[in-house]
Amino acid sequence: MENATSRTKRREFDIMKLLMADYEVALCDEDRRSELYVRFEGPRETPYEGGTWKVHVELPEGYPYKSPSIGFVNRMYHPNVDETTGTVCLDVINQLWSPMFNLINIFEVFLPQLLTYPNPSDPMNADAAALHMRDPHTYNARVKEYVQRYAKAEDVTITVGDTKNDDGGQENENAEDEDDDFDDL
Repeated sequence: MENATSRTKRREFDIMKLLMADYEVALCDEDRRSELYVRFEGPRETPYEGGTWKVHVELPEGYPYKSPSIGFVNRMYHPNVDETTGTVCLDVINQLWSPMFNLINIFEVFLPQLLTYPNPSDPMNADAAALHMRDPHTYNARVKEYVQRYAKAEDVTITVGDTKNDDGGQENENAEDEDDDFDDL
Protein backbone atom coordinates (compact mmCIF):
# COMPACT_ATOMS: atom_id res chain seq x y z
CA MET A 1 0.00 0.00 0.00
CA GLU A 2 2.86 2.37 0.84
CA ASN A 3 4.39 1.88 -2.61
CA ALA A 4 1.11 2.74 -4.37
CA THR A 5 0.72 5.84 -2.21
CA SER A 6 4.22 7.07 -3.00
CA ARG A 7 3.63 6.47 -6.73
CA THR A 8 0.41 8.48 -6.55
CA LYS A 9 2.20 11.31 -4.77
CA ARG A 10 4.98 11.23 -7.36
CA ARG A 11 2.42 11.35 -10.19
CA GLU A 12 0.72 14.37 -8.60
CA PHE A 13 4.07 16.06 -7.92
CA ASP A 14 5.20 15.60 -11.54
CA ILE A 15 1.93 17.04 -12.87
CA MET A 16 2.26 19.97 -10.46
CA LYS A 17 5.82 20.61 -11.69
CA LEU A 18 4.51 20.81 -15.26
CA LEU A 19 1.89 23.34 -14.20
CA MET A 20 4.44 25.37 -12.25
CA ALA A 21 6.69 25.44 -15.33
CA ASP A 22 3.83 27.21 -17.18
CA TYR A 23 2.78 24.28 -19.32
CA GLU A 24 -0.89 24.20 -20.18
CA VAL A 25 -2.10 20.86 -18.78
CA ALA A 26 -5.53 19.23 -18.71
CA LEU A 27 -6.37 16.02 -16.90
CA CYS A 28 -8.71 13.66 -18.71
CA ASP A 29 -9.95 12.23 -15.42
CA GLU A 30 -9.15 14.34 -12.38
CA ASP A 31 -9.74 11.41 -10.01
CA ARG A 32 -7.30 8.98 -11.62
CA ARG A 33 -4.65 11.48 -12.78
CA SER A 34 -3.26 8.92 -15.20
CA GLU A 35 -4.12 10.58 -18.50
CA LEU A 36 -3.45 14.16 -19.45
CA TYR A 37 -2.88 16.54 -22.34
CA VAL A 38 -0.07 19.05 -22.50
CA ARG A 39 0.36 21.97 -24.89
CA PHE A 40 3.82 21.74 -26.46
CA GLU A 41 5.60 24.39 -28.55
CA GLY A 42 8.06 23.43 -31.29
CA PRO A 43 11.70 24.06 -30.36
CA ARG A 44 13.43 27.21 -31.57
CA GLU A 45 15.77 27.10 -34.54
CA THR A 46 14.10 23.98 -35.94
CA PRO A 47 11.54 23.62 -38.71
CA TYR A 48 9.02 22.93 -35.90
CA GLU A 49 9.46 26.44 -34.46
CA GLY A 50 6.15 28.28 -34.33
CA GLY A 51 4.13 25.08 -34.14
CA THR A 52 1.92 24.08 -31.24
CA TRP A 53 0.94 20.50 -30.49
CA LYS A 54 -1.45 18.83 -28.15
CA VAL A 55 0.46 15.94 -26.59
CA HIS A 56 -1.37 13.01 -25.02
CA VAL A 57 0.39 11.53 -21.98
CA GLU A 58 -0.71 8.30 -20.37
CA LEU A 59 0.88 7.38 -17.06
CA PRO A 60 0.86 3.62 -16.45
CA GLU A 61 -0.03 2.02 -13.13
CA GLY A 62 3.67 1.59 -12.30
CA TYR A 63 4.73 5.20 -13.02
CA PRO A 64 7.43 6.44 -12.33
CA TYR A 65 9.01 2.99 -12.59
CA LYS A 66 7.31 2.41 -15.93
CA SER A 67 7.55 4.92 -18.75
CA PRO A 68 4.61 7.06 -19.84
CA SER A 69 3.10 6.71 -23.32
CA ILE A 70 3.47 9.87 -25.39
CA GLY A 71 1.65 10.81 -28.57
CA PHE A 72 0.99 13.92 -30.63
CA VAL A 73 -2.72 14.54 -31.19
CA ASN A 74 -2.42 16.90 -34.13
CA ARG A 75 -0.37 15.74 -37.11
CA MET A 76 3.38 15.98 -37.26
CA TYR A 77 5.82 15.11 -40.03
CA HIS A 78 8.82 13.46 -38.39
CA PRO A 79 10.76 10.20 -38.90
CA ASN A 80 10.15 9.08 -35.31
CA VAL A 81 6.46 9.98 -35.02
CA ASP A 82 3.71 7.89 -36.57
CA GLU A 83 1.89 10.37 -38.76
CA THR A 84 -1.54 8.78 -38.35
CA THR A 85 -1.55 7.85 -34.64
CA GLY A 86 0.95 10.41 -33.31
CA THR A 87 2.83 7.69 -31.41
CA VAL A 88 6.37 8.74 -30.54
CA CYS A 89 9.30 6.37 -30.98
CA LEU A 90 11.69 7.69 -28.38
CA ASP A 91 14.28 5.29 -26.93
CA VAL A 92 14.62 7.20 -23.65
CA ILE A 93 10.89 6.94 -23.05
CA ASN A 94 10.37 3.45 -24.43
CA GLN A 95 13.52 1.61 -23.36
CA LEU A 96 15.79 3.68 -21.15
CA TRP A 97 13.20 5.20 -18.83
CA SER A 98 14.22 5.57 -15.20
CA PRO A 99 12.33 6.86 -12.14
CA MET A 100 14.93 9.65 -12.12
CA PHE A 101 13.12 11.15 -15.13
CA ASN A 102 9.88 13.09 -14.84
CA LEU A 103 7.32 14.80 -17.04
CA ILE A 104 9.36 18.00 -17.17
CA ASN A 105 12.23 16.00 -18.73
CA ILE A 106 9.89 14.83 -21.48
CA PHE A 107 8.77 18.32 -22.44
CA GLU A 108 11.98 20.26 -21.84
CA VAL A 109 14.57 17.71 -22.97
CA PHE A 110 13.35 14.54 -24.68
CA LEU A 111 10.77 15.94 -27.12
CA PRO A 112 12.83 19.03 -28.07
CA GLN A 113 15.86 16.78 -28.66
CA LEU A 114 13.77 14.41 -30.76
CA LEU A 115 12.51 17.25 -32.95
CA THR A 116 15.94 18.87 -33.21
CA TYR A 117 17.81 15.65 -33.99
CA PRO A 118 15.54 13.11 -35.74
CA ASN A 119 16.75 9.51 -35.88
CA PRO A 120 15.92 8.32 -39.42
CA SER A 121 17.61 4.95 -38.79
CA ASP A 122 14.78 3.97 -36.38
CA PRO A 123 11.70 5.34 -38.17
CA MET A 124 8.01 5.18 -37.44
CA ASN A 125 7.40 7.24 -40.58
CA ALA A 126 9.53 5.68 -43.33
CA ASP A 127 8.68 8.39 -45.87
CA ALA A 128 9.83 11.16 -43.53
CA ALA A 129 12.99 9.21 -42.69
CA ALA A 130 13.85 8.64 -46.36
CA LEU A 131 13.21 12.29 -47.25
CA HIS A 132 15.25 13.49 -44.25
CA MET A 133 18.24 11.43 -45.41
CA ARG A 134 17.82 12.02 -49.16
CA ASP A 135 16.89 15.71 -49.27
CA PRO A 136 17.05 17.62 -45.96
CA HIS A 137 15.97 20.90 -47.60
CA THR A 138 12.75 19.37 -48.94
CA TYR A 139 12.21 17.56 -45.63
CA ASN A 140 12.43 20.89 -43.75
CA ALA A 141 10.00 22.49 -46.23
CA ARG A 142 7.51 19.67 -45.69
CA VAL A 143 7.83 19.96 -41.89
CA LYS A 144 7.15 23.70 -42.12
CA GLU A 145 4.13 23.04 -44.34
CA TYR A 146 2.74 20.60 -41.74
CA VAL A 147 3.40 23.13 -38.97
CA GLN A 148 1.44 25.79 -40.86
CA ARG A 149 -1.39 23.42 -41.65
CA TYR A 150 -1.73 21.29 -38.50
CA ALA A 151 0.06 23.04 -35.62
CA LYS A 152 -1.51 26.48 -35.36
CA ALA A 153 -1.58 27.70 -31.76
CA GLU A 154 -5.13 29.01 -32.07
CA ASP A 155 -6.38 25.57 -33.14
CA VAL A 156 -4.88 23.64 -30.23
CA THR A 157 -7.17 23.56 -27.22
CA ILE A 158 -6.38 21.93 -23.90
CA THR A 159 -9.41 21.46 -21.67
CA VAL A 160 -10.14 19.35 -18.61
CA GLY A 161 -11.96 16.16 -19.53
CA ASP A 162 -10.51 15.87 -23.05
CA THR A 163 -10.66 12.36 -24.45
CA LYS A 164 -8.40 10.40 -26.77
CA ASN A 165 -10.83 11.05 -29.62
CA ASP A 166 -10.41 14.82 -29.31
CA ASP A 167 -8.18 15.96 -32.15
CA GLY A 168 -6.96 19.22 -30.65
CA GLY A 169 -8.96 21.24 -33.13
CA GLN A 170 -7.29 19.61 -36.10
CA GLU A 171 -8.79 17.69 -38.99
CA ASN A 172 -7.09 14.33 -38.46
CA GLU A 173 -9.61 12.15 -40.24
CA ASN A 174 -8.48 10.65 -43.54
CA ALA A 175 -4.81 11.40 -42.87
CA GLU A 176 -3.83 9.30 -45.86
CA ASP A 177 -5.84 11.44 -48.32
CA GLU A 178 -4.33 14.71 -47.14
CA ASP A 179 -0.81 13.60 -48.02
CA ASP A 180 -1.62 14.21 -51.69
CA ASP A 181 -1.34 17.94 -51.02
CA PHE A 182 2.35 17.52 -50.23
CA ASP A 183 3.41 15.33 -53.15
CA ASP A 184 4.84 18.30 -55.04
CA LEU A 185 7.30 19.33 -52.32
